[in-house]
Amino acid sequence: MIWLCFSIFLVACLAAGSTGGLFPPGKWYADLRKPSWTPPNWLFPVAWTTLYVCIAAAGARVAVSPDNGVAMALWALQVALNGLWTPVFFGLQKMKLGMVVLAGLWLSVAASLLALWQVDWIAGLLFVPYLCWVTVAGALNLAVIRLNPEKTSG
Repeated sequence: MIWLCFSIFLVACLAAGSTGGLFPPGKWYADLRKPSWTPPNWLFPVAWTTLYVCIAAAGARVAVSPDNGVAMALWALQVALNGLWTPVFFGLQKMKLGMVVLAGLWLSVAASLLALWQVDWIAGLLFVPYLCWVTVAGALNLAVIRLNPEKTSG
């Protein structure tokens, strides 16, 4: 049963991640000024693939556990916000609105981590790298806004 759940959660993660293919960074993003600590482009798909496997595993572990309602609701919220950021930031080119989505994503990931941990500590632990990565993403989003005030809208 857990493998079936894992597969379903992984498909949900990949659906959220597919927005990266639908709304690639492109020339607009390449032309923006970015901080010196911006991760190299090759790291993003590697990091997200790894994170999506961890996120799906955490969801699957908790889905088969009792008293999982809040954790599952928060899991669903974070994956929805995860899928929303890319179309807002890259698709609409709305950096400030992207920052709002990212702040909501960070809060939902942190809350998910805590709720998952209460049901299954391994599931909670699987969200730690995700929270770290979203923290870096938030700092990067904010830095890009500050470095490109003339291109900042919404």
